Amino acid sequence: MTVWTPQDDGFADLSSHDTFVNGAPHNTFARLRREDPLSWTDWDGGEGFWNVVRHADITELNRNYELMSSARGIRMEDQTYEEYLARRTFQETDPPEHMKTRVMVGKAFSRPVVAGFEDQIRELCHPILDAALEAGTFDATKIIARQLPMMMLGRIIGTPDEDLPWLVEKGDALIANTDPDFTDHVLDKMQTDEYRMMPFNSPAGAELFDYAKRLIEEKNRKGDTDGVLHMILQPNRDGDVMPEQEFRNFFCLLVAAGNDTTRYSIAAGIQAMAHQQELLGQMQVGGDIWSTAPDEIIRWATPALYFRRTATRDHEMHGKLIKEGDKVLYWWSSANRDEEVFDDPNRVDLHRSPNRHMSFGQGGPHVCLGMHLARLEVRVLFEELAKRVKMVEPAGDHKFLRSNFVGGIKELPVTMQAK
Repeated sequence: MTVWTPQDDGFADLSSHDTFVNGAPHNTFARLRREDPLSWTDWDGGEGFWNVVRHADITELNRNYELMSSARGIRMEDQTYEEYLARRTFQETDPPEHMKTRVMVGKAFSRPVVAGFEDQIRELCHPILDAALEAGTFDATKIIARQLPMMMLGRIIGTPDEDLPWLVEKGDALIANTDPDFTDHVLDKMQTDEYRMMPFNSPAGAELFDYAKRLIEEKNRKGDTDGVLHMILQPNRDGDVMPEQEFRNFFCLLVAAGNDTTRYSIAAGIQAMAHQQELLGQMQVGGDIWSTAPDEIIRWATPALYFRRTATRDHEMHGKLIKEGDKVLYWWSSANRDEEVFDDPNRVDLHRSPNRHMSFGQGGPHVCLGMHLARLEVRVLFEELAKRVKMVEPAGDHKFLRSNFVGGIKELPVTMQAK
């Protein structure tokens, strides 16, 4: 049974968010990989951009941060230097500046620190799955996939559980700011210049800024040193402390990306289970599959569809000239279905190994800070799910986000039957 068939005609407009409401246009990516691996897209919303779609090309360029810079933005939208400075996180910097901040925050997401969360994650899964199985038929994105990352977010940043739905709502408004189901300020449908100094050009950024400030003040007042926020705000070996503006932008990134990307990986995994019936049985056998399944689910999901870079000098590639200042988009979603790297890439293979997917931006200095946590949450959730269910079936059509930046299933009706 096919998990999901791309809907595009092979010539989709990659600049349009509407193109992605039926999922990523994989027919277009496949044609470009074959015929035009470095294509140019004109864009009504700003300067056009180059599309890099082959796994090998993205891998090569991703390592060369001196040629392809992150320090002018990571989305296709144009922005002034003033806007860039106001919005940027360490994602939008290059080494050595990037590494200085990365070392400061990276300790909070290191493999040993994250491994200590496993018992908490497993405990959180139990009431989430209880509620789902009691319902029987439900929206798996809302009832399962949204809940676990949200609850873990609270444990990580040390915020009260009652604040979490509001935080996630604001994170959705930030990262899915092109989908009217998630924000009243749809980026490409209205004038948003009033918020041009906020992360993702969204008023939700201002609200999260204020929340972060109040949260830290309250923690300091109580002498509360739990959670990663305290760890991140400690001086580094040189005595430097993260500036307030940078911390607030990082907090917005943590709320948005730290929740949404794991949510959409879990949703994609459940969608695959509902259509590829053998996956549940494979998970129930267990064993070595748990060392490979999380990465395959994350490859299949590819929550971040692309990241942008900007050329720092002229560069020739595939017989074409990328000029200094040109925007260059690395389409992770295309690289993760590249037939030259992945056998039968449009099918979920939980035993796939090696799995050189690029969902975490591997191969360069910007590899995802939260990749250990994402893998752990995905693994534990599906381990617990496989223990408790004997059937997962689709109960209607699933719906994707309206976004060419975040790839995710926002509605996933399924029926689950408990053992």
